[in-house]
Amino acid sequence: MNKITCICLGVRNMEKSIQFYRDKLGFLTEEKNDNPTVVFFNTPGTKFELFPLELLAQDISKDVPSEICSGFGGFTLAYNVKQKEDVEKVIEVARSAGAKIVKEPQDVFWGGYHAYFADMDGYYWEVVWGPDFKFDENGMLIF
Repeated sequence: MNKITCICLGVRNMEKSIQFYRDKLGFLTEEKNDNPTVVFFNTPGTKFELFPLELLAQDISKDVPSEICSGFGGFTLAYNVKQKEDVEKVIEVARSAGAKIVKEPQDVFWGGYHAYFADMDGYYWEVVWGPDFKFDENGMLIF
């Protein structure tokens, strides 16, 4: 079990979330509907899914509350970039899409450069460049 095939985010408002990810950030999908039951985005190596929060909680168990915790939930999503200046470019795209910029672009103690933004449901994304990052032909990070 050494792979992640899909990452699913439970979202409060499908229409706003699809507009944010598909229409403003440019995530690729075949979905044309603005308010489907579920949407899958085509990202290299892993599918990225949005599903209504209440339905996702019910799918897990009728006893699971359909809440997103406030503050830091213990995980982040990441977008690794090939050039240091791309961190600032991506953060500006996120800012113009309506994301909350949680941490402006800055140097990191290990020699990289990064920033954080949060989507409308509070999911944190790190945008990060590292001086030793290498990428394969599909744009996937190689360590």
